[in-house]
Amino acid sequence: MRYPSPADERLLHERVVQQDPVASTDVFMTYMDRIVKILMQRLGCDEDAAHDSTVEVIFSYIHKPARYDPGRGRLFSYLMQAAKHRALDKRRAADARARRDQKYGSDVEHGARPPKEALEDLVEARLAMKRLVERHILKSERDWEALRLILVGERSTDRLAEALGLASLPRDELKRGVKRHRDRLMKLLERFGKEGSDGES
Repeated sequence: MRYPSPADERLLHERVVQQDPVASTDVFMTYMDRIVKILMQRLGCDEDAAHDSTVEVIFSYIHKPARYDPGRGRLFSYLMQAAKHRALDKRRAADARARRDQKYGSDVEHGARPPKEALEDLVEARLAMKRLVERHILKSERDWEALRLILVGERSTDRLAEALGLASLPRDELKRGVKRHRDRLMKLLERFGKEGSDGES
């Protein structure tokens, strides 16, 4: 597939800015596979990390396209650089989490799960997240950010509260609010995960 021309990229960006209903799909179709491939080849990312990093960056761009300045370079370069940083952040976070889990084994807020079961859930969650993105189900930037944190294994109530805009609440209310939103988002993932499984042959 040929790279889009600068003129095509500018036009695509304008469509995103103007909230053209199919522009977000076109952004994913244009950049998703090529960025994932580059992250895997150049950074040695596994497919899951490359895919998740790229989805997050593209989704963030679609929600806040004004962060991209066309005068400073190509849209592809902007998304590629952001995905690279996101993938490296994920790698550092995964390394830190592995060290933390090794040190504090059972000290987790929601309880440990068998590795195989957790991996299967992560794969299903990734597919469900992709469907949520493609169908524009997640309307709120806060919901998207909280779900992103959940999918990368974030267990901190405080981090999730910050993403959801609940950080200023009293502690008990904050915990209840985070649990309520987490349950709601996980039900969304579960529903779309099941829908995808039922639709596959």
